[in-house]
Amino acid sequence: MTEQLSGLVDDRALLGRTSTAERVADILRSRIAEGYFPPGTRLSEDSIGGALGVSRNTLREAFRLLTHERLLVHELNRGVFVRVLTVEDVEDIYRTRRLVECAVVRGLGEPPYALGALADVVEQGRAAAREGDWKGVGTANIHFHRELVALAASERTDELMRSVFAELRLAFHVVDEPRRLHEPYIARNVAILQALQAGDREQAEQLLAAYLDVSLERVVEVYRRRVGEDAPGG
Repeated sequence: MTEQLSGLVDDRALLGRTSTAERVADILRSRIAEGYFPPGTRLSEDSIGGALGVSRNTLREAFRLLTHERLLVHELNRGVFVRVLTVEDVEDIYRTRRLVECAVVRGLGEPPYALGALADVVEQGRAAAREGDWKGVGTANIHFHRELVALAASERTDELMRSVFAELRLAFHVVDEPRRLHEPYIARNVAILQALQAGDREQAEQLLAAYLDVSLERVVEVYRRRVGEDAPGG
């Protein structure tokens, strides 16, 4: 926990002069998504509040917001923990992704599309792979889908999917096989980008739907095994 708290001390500057619960929640959400607080970790009010320099009430409100987003869970007489997803949670996350991401691509309108940010994260993923940084590839992959959703230019859609992608990272941290999980999708991201660059929304949507179906199958297969291994008697 010491390393995690050290990172939070560095995050104090992000709070500015007013340490609102929303800003604290933003920091904790990012840290959870990045794996600083793995699923099942108990979050200490005293330690985190001290590291961020915020009041207990502000921190509790931030915890409440993240509990509403299904990233945290409050256990009576035990405290607040980073949530451990069920297999059903993972399947639901992918259903949501398929509904939203495919609809975004389908509704893009006439080309050309603003694909600069999407192309940048594709290159980030390739660069991370060349360095053998498979967690970095996973981060770039999430950013690819975030930028894909951003093509809709909808703040509400961005906010919805921000929480969905943060939940997805909880599953990735449990699976903990980053190369197997993320390497196959570097080429798939390139193919989707190229279809959009060519102005072919239909092809891009078909590639995306197939991508999400394969990803769901792969993640659930490994996740079910890992959760089973960690269960009592597993």
